Amino acid sequence: MEIKKKDIRALTKEQLRDFFENQGDKAFRGNQVYEWLWQKSAHTFEDMTNVSKETRQMLKANFVINHIKVDTMQRSSDGTVKNAVRLHDGLIVESVLIPTKTRTTACVSSQVGCSLDCKFCATARLKRMRNLNPDEIYDQVVAIDNESRLYHNRPLSNIVFMGMGEPLMNYNNVIKAIDKITSSEGLGMSPKRIVVSTSGVPKMIKKMADDDVKFKLAVSLHSAIDEVRTSIMPFNATFPLNDLREALQYWYAKTKNRITYEYVVWDGINDNRKDVDALVEFCKFAPSKVNLIEYNPIDDGEFQQANSKAIDLYVKILEHNNITVTVRRSRGKDIDAACGQLANKS
Repeated sequence: MEIKKKDIRALTKEQLRDFFENQGDKAFRGNQVYEWLWQKSAHTFEDMTNVSKETRQMLKANFVINHIKVDTMQRSSDGTVKNAVRLHDGLIVESVLIPTKTRTTACVSSQVGCSLDCKFCATARLKRMRNLNPDEIYDQVVAIDNESRLYHNRPLSNIVFMGMGEPLMNYNNVIKAIDKITSSEGLGMSPKRIVVSTSGVPKMIKKMADDDVKFKLAVSLHSAIDEVRTSIMPFNATFPLNDLREALQYWYAKTKNRITYEYVVWDGINDNRKDVDALVEFCKFAPSKVNLIEYNPIDDGEFQQANSKAIDLYVKILEHNNITVTVRRSRGKDIDAACGQLANKS
């Protein structure tokens, strides 16, 4: 029976150094291989050209590199790129490159499918198969960085964890991936250019604050009225708004970082004055920013974008209360790459 080989990227640099010493080799070989795996994103042991052929064969006999493969890539008319990423076990996730005049942003996935049940999101209709490993998250970023350089002549500038899955339901692996992305031995990106977006898991928001993370936090809110939020995001019954607000107060007290709320306004659901007033009240406890996001339909017609008067009402009242608000237009809609549309339809 064939012995299943371990993915070498599950090893720390210290474990790699120990492995080489146990093989009777020099510990610094571990440093070389670690650099190939992370800074240079080697897909195979054969890529490691400054390592002897015998050493590469020994590594191949003991380990695998479970690198992702971009199965299909679609380019939108607005420059957005969507990758269907095949994992080592054949499962697929999606990630997106979003370009603007001043930046390129990677929207990455953290789970295969999603364990939450937001009714307006295509990903929520997919069964959660498993969490992504840190290297699988990292690989998505590397692939998009390469595409940013190829198509837009500049390196990737920002990362948002707003793809498939709930990042805080895969907290440990997301944190490990971000550690690699921000490390000088990885991609060397600033954590201030990374946003982790959550639907609101109070216990994990508090843990992030306790862990003194340096990245930014966004909350997919969509209503500050419990009954309304539960009707569109049923898990809100388990994690109600009072619990979420308490966790966010804890986050702000610990980090002093402004909170961003992602918010879609739908016709007949949250487009009234009472919805706006509730949002203003919810935002008051800490400096915050509201991103009003254009809705992207997912075929069944239950949810429809609110009219411009409702959006204008939100903007007017939020600004009157000195709450920063932006209206975000979706990109990549023609290839189902916009917010809420990731559902492996490529």
